[in-house]
Amino acid sequence: MNLTVHEKKVLLAVNKGAEDPETIARKTGLKKDAVLKALEWLKAKGLISVDEDVKEVYELNQEGRRYAQEGLPERKLLELVLSGVDSVSEVAKKLGGEFRIALVWLSKLGLGKVDRGRIVLSEKGKEAARGKLPTERFLELLKTGAYASEIPDDLRRFVKERSKILDVREEKEIRVHLTDLGRDIVKKGITIEEEVSNLTPEMIRTGSWRKVKFRKYDVSAPTPPIYPGKRHFANLAKDYIRQIWLEMGFKEMNGPIVTTSFWNFDALFVPQDHPARELQDTFYVEPEYGELPGGDLVSRVKKAHEEGVDGSLGWEYEWSEEEAKRMVLRTHTTILSAQTLAKLKETELPAKFFSVGRVFRNEALDWKHLFEFTQSDGIVVSEDVNFRHLLGYLKEFLSKLGFKKVRFRPHYFPYTEMSVEPEVYHPVKKEWIELGGAGIFRPEVVEPLLGKAVPVLAWGLGVERLIVDYYGITDLREIYKNDVEQLRNAKLWWL
Repeated sequence: MNLTVHEKKVLLAVNKGAEDPETIARKTGLKKDAVLKALEWLKAKGLISVDEDVKEVYELNQEGRRYAQEGLPERKLLELVLSGVDSVSEVAKKLGGEFRIALVWLSKLGLGKVDRGRIVLSEKGKEAARGKLPTERFLELLKTGAYASEIPDDLRRFVKERSKILDVREEKEIRVHLTDLGRDIVKKGITIEEEVSNLTPEMIRTGSWRKVKFRKYDVSAPTPPIYPGKRHFANLAKDYIRQIWLEMGFKEMNGPIVTTSFWNFDALFVPQDHPARELQDTFYVEPEYGELPGGDLVSRVKKAHEEGVDGSLGWEYEWSEEEAKRMVLRTHTTILSAQTLAKLKETELPAKFFSVGRVFRNEALDWKHLFEFTQSDGIVVSEDVNFRHLLGYLKEFLSKLGFKKVRFRPHYFPYTEMSVEPEVYHPVKKEWIELGGAGIFRPEVVEPLLGKAVPVLAWGLGVERLIVDYYGITDLREIYKNDVEQLRNAKLWWL
């Protein structure tokens, strides 16, 4: 086993009976810091065992040292009364700022009281005036410092009661012993020969490097863990998800998190009396109303709601422009899909877009629900796509994230038909987890936004639910609790 010169010296000193760092430093001639470092390495190599005992030490602070030198306020008060000065006003004048403290301790220790403007000592006070007060014994004990275990029971209460005159510090007591492996190394013999750890320009220039012994480096020696700065693992995962979509030929969509109900609901053919618009599901913000887009887009969306498109009936109610202007924290990133369709030109078809962004819903928190979370949306716009393409895109994406068991359940959404919920199997919870929604946008969504009926595959997936299995997380709330140990040890997505 490769040992440094310091480790060898320390090991020999321990073998000769030195048990603490101070004694080892004295016997080896090394500084205490060097000894402690060598002890850490010897412990890591299994050559020594280290027992640590942390003790509390009490020491007088500046005020306490002044009391120890000049006398306690209550001692000064006793002496004044014994000398005949017992008027409260006279005693207060002589003691100055210490009078109040002295009076408090006179009462606490049962040494006397104030009666008709004079200080009257009790029998205990008269006796104490001629002897030693308990607090004076306490001061003497602390003059040179005292371990907590050394304070007698009858004085222990003063640690708390006179805490303003003392400092408390922790003192670590270390005892070192050889292990069986350490004893074997010593028995085999240890030769101490000075070694050089760094090759310097001076040594090269003079050629002295030929005459010295260089220290060997043990690449198998244990080393303390290093925690370099890195981004939050959830952000790394989101970047990884972005990379998957980009590799699949998608372009990214971006937009603000505060928007109008027009984009969040109306453009997606969500009726204005839908339960999702109620306060229990949606966060409405101030200013209460925003601006609607220009052109005839608003009128086309209004017509889809009131009359329908291409033979449909719509919702058959009177659509409110004021309701559409209400400002909300976006409840899904599907609004970006709607805004993208509204800007898309026919010459840009076919097209594929995705988004990764924060969304907000007034959810009850539990292991699989958050009220602020991340969603990844996507759309594929083409005359040549169908429902099987939709399932194929989602399966390919989820397989790249490592999910082996994926299934799709029929579902209903106001803005897609056919509609499904993608689900993946959670091996720890032993149940299927719903990831979001997917389907083909209804004509009532596409025609007002794009200007004509074109098949549009669409989906919205909860990112947090996508990443929990990779990190071994069973509760979504654990992702953002900022546990330092979790952040340090979270594995990277590309490993």
